This record gives sequence, C-alpha cells and structure tokens, in this order.
Amino acid sequence: MIIALDGPAGSGKSTTARRVAHELGGLYLDTGAMYRAIGLAFLDHDRPFTEAAAADLVPSLQVDLEPLADAALAVRLNGDDVTDRIRTGPAAQAASRAAALAPVRSAMLHAQRAVAHEWARGGRAVVAEGRDMGSVVFPDAPVKFFLTADLDARAQRRAADLAARGETVDLAQVRDEIAERDRRDADRALAPLRAASDAVLLDTTELTPDEQVERVVQAARAAQALAT
Repeated sequence: MIIALDGPAGSGKSTTARRVAHELGGLYLDTGAMYRAIGLAFLDHDRPFTEAAAADLVPSLQVDLEPLADAALAVRLNGDDVTDRIRTGPAAQAASRAAALAPVRSAMLHAQRAVAHEWARGGRAVVAEGRDMGSVVFPDAPVKFFLTADLDARAQRRAADLAARGETVDLAQVRDEIAERDRRDADRALAPLRAASDAVLLDTTELTPDEQVERVVQAARAAQALAT
C-alpha cells in the first residue's frame, strides 16, 4: 500500500509521515529530501535555476535514500552523504526553485515511483510525503491526505526545527521564506501544490503530532481491511 501525504512547508507532514511509517512497520519515502538533494547540487555546482542548466546537470545526478531504524533515512547525492546538508534554509529554497523545472520533475517522478515500487514489493506500506504525491506521482494511492496549517504556526514550527539544529533563527524571515515558497509551489506550471480531489484535508494548526498520526493510521488500517 502507498499512503500519500502532501502539504506545504511546516504543515507537519514530514513528522507525521515518518511516524506513520514506523507505526505501520512500513517505509518512509521523503520526496522532499530528494528535491533538496537536487537543489543542493545546483548550489554546489553554481548553476542557475533554468531549464537549460537542469537539462545539463540532472542526468549526472544520482539521489539514493537508505532506510534506517525508526523510519529515518540517509540521503546520498552521487554517493556522498548529504543528510544533514539538505536540512538548511538555502537547500529548502533551492529545492523549491529546482522543483519548478521540467527536467528535474521528470527525473524525480520516475525515481520516486521506482523507489516506492521497489520498497512495496516486500509487502510493506510506503508512506510517500511531498507536495504532489496524491495529485501526480501516486494518483491511485488508496490513502491520501493533504495537511495544512496557518502560516504563523508553520513558521514557528520551522523556526523551532532550525533552532534545534543549532542555526540562528529570525522568525520573521522564516515566515517570509515559507510564504514565498508557498507562492512558488502553488503557482508553478508543473505539478503545483494542491490537494488531490480525493484527499482528506487535515488542518494541523491545533492538532498534536499524536493526533495527526492517529488520523492517518486509522485511515490506512481501514484501507488495508478493505483490501483483504
């Protein structure tokens, strides 16, 4: 089974997806990490975020996800461990800009489907988290959620995450960056950020992580029961 969780930055989808995968004994497919790795490559190679640069650079990139204990992931870019490097603010912004480019989206679409199908062969649930999992990548997923929350709550969550990693945080700047990323992701021509027509909308502004996980796990187990 593939469980698709989508939503904007700071909506709680990453934490929820990781915990749902752990709860179900499944695997966590962090597609955002894949885009962050690609964005990081643009920064490392000092390439502009253009279609031409993407067409030249992307074929030389290999992004690998290695499942670890407790549904965590190691992320490798051309064999190098970039797990920590992709969790910075610049990598997040680079991911959003790279994701709007057709060569990047095409490569990631095929890579994400290949990883999910490979992992699912073992009979385990795959919890795919991103921005277009339910609408584009896995339109036939039996369980789809679109998580959201108000902008202030999302900014506070992201600022707390960055502070926990030892980064200096300006809450107003974080809020502005999230708002800009929301605009860019929603307005792009390819696979814009939006809820699939059959996704369950889940506002997490006032929900605890436990409550978010419970909602998704219940839906997944109901879908599993129907399929057996």
